[in-house]
Amino acid sequence: MQKTMARVMTALLFTQQRTMTAGDLCEELQISSGAVSGAVKQLILTNMIERVPAPGSRRDHYRFRENAWATLLGNQNAVFTVMMEAASEGLKVADVDSPAGHRLDEMQDFYSFMRREMTALIDTWRERYEESRMARLS
Repeated sequence: MQKTMARVMTALLFTQQRTMTAGDLCEELQISSGAVSGAVKQLILTNMIERVPAPGSRRDHYRFRENAWATLLGNQNAVFTVMMEAASEGLKVADVDSPAGHRLDEMQDFYSFMRREMTALIDTWRERYEESRMARLS
């Protein structure tokens, strides 16, 4: 992660406000609007932050997304799928008993496992987090 992107993410994570504008971020971090704009675009693409409407304001407002961490890890499933499919394609042409075949078999099995387990892991975390959150609030 680039330094400016990390700084913008941290500002949005630690702010006491519900949202921040690009101007707020520029002022808080003492960086240019161009730097904020680039960082915000990248953070939106990773689903870490989101643009939200603010009644009475024509400026874009940004906030850290709910479940951002789970979403970020959940996005890895797309990478796992691509890697699993790449290994599968390689296995179609590689000799299964060759060193390449062994590596491709391991790669396919690993990414298949990760895809399956990551989904279950995130679901389990969500359930436990909600349970512990409710317990803290009562």
